Amino acid sequence: MKLSLAVLALAASSAYAGKPQLSISVRDGNFDGLDGLDPSISWEGSSNSGDVDLSYGIEAAARPTSDIASLPRNVWGKASTNVAGWGVSARAERNMQEGDDTGVEVDLDNEDADLSVRMVASAGDGFSVNRVEATKGLDIDGARVTINPRYDMGSEEADVVVSYDNGDTNVQLTASADSQEVEATHNMGDTIVGVKASADNQEVTLDHTMDKTNIKLTASAENQEVTVRQQLDDNNSIAPTINNSGDISVAWERTLGDDSSLTATLKPNDSLDVEWNDGDWTANVNCGLDGVNVDGANVHIKRDIAF
Repeated sequence: MKLSLAVLALAASSAYAGKPQLSISVRDGNFDGLDGLDPSISWEGSSNSGDVDLSYGIEAAARPTSDIASLPRNVWGKASTNVAGWGVSARAERNMQEGDDTGVEVDLDNEDADLSVRMVASAGDGFSVNRVEATKGLDIDGARVTINPRYDMGSEEADVVVSYDNGDTNVQLTASADSQEVEATHNMGDTIVGVKASADNQEVTLDHTMDKTNIKLTASAENQEVTVRQQLDDNNSIAPTINNSGDISVAWERTLGDDSSLTATLKPNDSLDVEWNDGDWTANVNCGLDGVNVDGANVHIKRDIAF
């Protein structure tokens, strides 16, 4: 079954396929031989059959092996069409390395009625519905209001999310029989104020930009954190962060031109993270730090490949 799904996805990609993406990872500082590498390749494509649009993809290990059926890691496919004014789509995804269940998502969308319905299920030995929800939209006096009731079959928990957005102000209320939470943000141009409150926690955020400086403050009863981002010049910015526990981190970002950039984030006595984007290449390096000593390194390299 594993092999047949992988072959089907690869064969279908002849209709239209995007650029494959090759990823290579080095984990736990193991750079010696193929055992330290975790190469994988992902490929997406699309086609159509009559009024049905099809899309699909596969992620597979890119390593030498005689067991071809062990290479696929993840396979997915999606079909979309229109039925009596409703946009209907069904998506199935299967993790080939974990169990025999296939995740299924079915979406119905009616633009005229401003109504959408979603069902999340799993298929294995049988078909089981895990979650259902619906979203109804309303336009009232220039503001957008949505009502989103949700029900989880497994936990038998139900809640509803009501949101209001008039451009400058956004309010979202999530309520169930056991808990209620409200989030609100207000945009005043250079300053954005946010509030999040529930029975157990209250948090306030303040985001202010002035010239080349941005200050973001996040505060609750237990935790407070402030980040100051300074644009040094056209290509460089630095952003130190400190919280009430005394933890400090510093992020430096440099624009290299042609959609390329380098970002380094240092957390003393904890970690150093470096991300390098250079066109089709993306490289991530994560090193644990103990004082000035490097404690292992995880490296992930990804590239889009055109055939």
